[in-house]
Amino acid sequence: PGGPGVRFDSHVYEGYTISPYYDSMIGKLIVHRADRATAIRTALRALDEFVIEGVQTTIPLARRILEHNVFQSAAGDTSFVERTF
Repeated sequence: PGGPGVRFDSHVYEGYTISPYYDSMIGKLIVHRADRATAIRTALRALDEFVIEGVQTTIPLARRILEHNVFQSAAGDTSFVERTF
């Protein structure tokens, strides 16, 4: 993923083997835009750009969170994910 306001930090590369013995995080997506609504739209677009094969990811969960009206309206709290999903 890329474009204005989008950064993806990762240490993996094509053919990389993910060890089952360590932290399984393969990267993190950072999105920064002028307002919340634009940031959410940009994050959803960036998530659509990922091509990751061979492992399960949290991309579907991230999409569900970003698309949820409670998250979009900034009405959630620290228990939002646990209560909602």
